[in-house]
Amino acid sequence: MADTKREIERKYEGPATESGADGLPDLGGVPGVAAVVDRGVTELDATYYDTRDQRLAAASLTLRRRTGGADAGWHLKLPVSDGVRDEIRAPLSDTVPRALSGLVRSRVRDTELVPLVRLLSARDVRHLVDGSGALLAEVSLDRVRAERLDGGGGTATWTEIEVELADGGDPAFLDKVEKRLRKAGLHRSAAPSKLAKALAETGERAGRRGHEQAGKGGHPSKPGLVTDPASGTDPASGTDPVTAGDHVLAHLRAQRDAIVELDPDVRRDVPDSVHSMRVATRRLRGTFGSYAKILDPAVTGPIGDELKWLAGELGVDRDREVLTERLTQALGDLPRALVVGPVRARLRTWAHARHGGSRRRLLAVLDGRRYLALLSALDALVTDPPLLRAAAGDPERVIGKAVRKDFVKVSDLVAQALDGEPGTDRDLALHEARKKAKRTRYAAETALPALGAPAAGLTKAMKGLQGLLGDHQDSVMTREALRELAALAHAAGESSFTYGLLYGREEQRAAAVEAALPEAWRATLEQASV
Repeated sequence: MADTKREIERKYEGPATESGADGLPDLGGVPGVAAVVDRGVTELDATYYDTRDQRLAAASLTLRRRTGGADAGWHLKLPVSDGVRDEIRAPLSDTVPRALSGLVRSRVRDTELVPLVRLLSARDVRHLVDGSGALLAEVSLDRVRAERLDGGGGTATWTEIEVELADGGDPAFLDKVEKRLRKAGLHRSAAPSKLAKALAETGERAGRRGHEQAGKGGHPSKPGLVTDPASGTDPASGTDPVTAGDHVLAHLRAQRDAIVELDPDVRRDVPDSVHSMRVATRRLRGTFGSYAKILDPAVTGPIGDELKWLAGELGVDRDREVLTERLTQALGDLPRALVVGPVRARLRTWAHARHGGSRRRLLAVLDGRRYLALLSALDALVTDPPLLRAAAGDPERVIGKAVRKDFVKVSDLVAQALDGEPGTDRDLALHEARKKAKRTRYAAETALPALGAPAAGLTKAMKGLQGLLGDHQDSVMTREALRELAALAHAAGESSFTYGLLYGREEQRAAAVEAALPEAWRATLEQASV
């Protein structure tokens, strides 16, 4: 069984000409600190595991087995932001616990995890407490000896100071401590972690081959790739794209990295992680379809099929989240007198059963051979891309043409939906228009660095259209769920009145979207210019 702790900490060392700090400075004068409590010295013995080509280190992940101290056991540290990591803990065992090995599988794949470095630390600990005795931060002076275990026998020693914020503490307090440490001649450590420093000082720098061999799952994580799909910088080389192919490949690498990076969060059921991974798979598929003149469809087609499969598996859980949230909100909006029977209890039971089943299925997918093969196929695609002749062309011309072609398809589908009669056929037409609007939005995001303002306008327009049509599709799915819930309630001898009432309200919401669509589409045409 594993548990998670959010770590907010900073590391410090002495001047570059020294080996490190000789001791802890007096921190009693830090604002807010009423006392500095000596907690004594603890001997720590930690062995760090990684692949031989250091894929975890390349992604700033650390996996260790440590004895000594109050938290002896296995620890996996996942970066969250600068100075913030999630530490996932599991009890001591002779081998890497399955609860942790799964969380690094998207990086490691089938490669063996081996011991790379052993760190022996004498940790001198002080607690900074306030006037009530509550812990503000733990400050430790670590005297470290590193031993390389994967050949060469290199060693290194150093001293550093670590300041870890207490659980629930105000991060601004760390600034106050840092001000005092700087006055004492200390500065932030250049190395992000003890492992990084150990690898650098006892052998090759971490991740050299991981950076070179993206095809083996070692491509380093790049913060912001999930939330900045329009970045104009190639994450593999750090250079600005020149050709149309450069722009498309930069986008592909970003989405491949997003899937790999989100894998541990999906396994941990982190909020919105499933949705974010699903979006990354759709962006990839959309790129294959929109830019078929740049990337050979004979190669991308089978990969696109597998991405569609993965998005479907991810959608089982995501659809449950959307429906549960929508139904809960709808129930909350009803007057108490209109909620007849144990409706809320039945919704909770229904949502929990669906969630439990979908979670088990999704975890099995992520542990399966098919998913790992897909990750390897994506690595191979971005390492040796199947570029066609148009890839060498001018980005504004080639990419602009592809985006305009997608927009024409959206226009045709919206016109078809507007011409149809209300009912199932129109619902299906609106759903197809929504999917095409989403693909066009993704294509426009890819085109932003090349096309600038026109692509930005189209992205905004398609996002608005997608939202409107998405609300319509959510209504269709919610009505299906309400029919299911009503049938379950009826079979249990419960009233189905409230479900029917909610169903009628959902019909009204869908009709309102359909009524608003013509004007919304006219506004979209004015906003979109590519």
